[in-house]
Amino acid sequence: MEEGVRRWAVNVSKWCPSPQDFSSALSILPPSQHPSVLRFVKSEDRKRALVSRLLQYALLHQVLGIPYEQISIERTLEGKPYLECDKDVTEFPNFNFNVSHHGDYVAIASEPLCLVGLDIVSCTFPWKETVPEFIQNFSSYFSRLEWDFIIGAGNEEQILVEFYRYWCLKEAYVKAIGSGLACGLDRVEFHHTGWTNISVKINGTFSPHWKFWLLDLGEKHYISIARGHPRSATESYKSTLKRAEFSEDEYLAGFHLPDVSFVLQTVEQLISILQDAKKARTPEGGAMQH
Repeated sequence: MEEGVRRWAVNVSKWCPSPQDFSSALSILPPSQHPSVLRFVKSEDRKRALVSRLLQYALLHQVLGIPYEQISIERTLEGKPYLECDKDVTEFPNFNFNVSHHGDYVAIASEPLCLVGLDIVSCTFPWKETVPEFIQNFSSYFSRLEWDFIIGAGNEEQILVEFYRYWCLKEAYVKAIGSGLACGLDRVEFHHTGWTNISVKINGTFSPHWKFWLLDLGEKHYISIARGHPRSATESYKSTLKRAEFSEDEYLAGFHLPDVSFVLQTVEQLISILQDAKKARTPEGGAMQH
């Protein structure tokens, strides 16, 4: 199952496409995906949205071996993307993935059995208010213990970084279970040792069915990954999974898979993967049979 654990990231600040280059990259995606990219007004937002979708299609094709034409990505009502496909990949009993983008980075993570949540934060200073004023808007999302650690972190920059680290973990949890809501996050309390050995208390009780990682991407970007039991998924997301219930041995085999490092991809690499996928034809010019 280890092949199903993937972590890819793209530094989009290094891709400066001309309008023609952007249109060419967009044309690789199915027409149904174009409105979800073009709905953004700002060019930087469009670029992140495009790269996010290129990552999804490239990873699904490369990991699962699904012909490009058969890849169908849908979203739940809460906005969580999922693969809608009849192809049964037996070595991955519950393949799922998650994407995130913020600041300079866009990333994707996948798991073969456990739920996966992913979040990126860019620790940028607020424009029109102080750091204490800014974080106060979010105080209700943190437990008292977490809030004390945040406001006691040191100077304003240290407080902001501490805030974003906790926020990043909470977002990864929310995205893993497929919830579009952040309410009740004060009941999801994170504990750690120097931001390693991260564990979570849910409603006051430590949950042994969750693992979390928090990584420093550099330039004040952090990325977090959540791995949890499929039965924790919201009902709407659970209905998209192949399976939500596993025996303890099956589940632990997925839960204890080693985490892997993020592989930095370029947009050009993603385009190349997808162009090759689209060219995968029989000599007669028809689609390959799978």
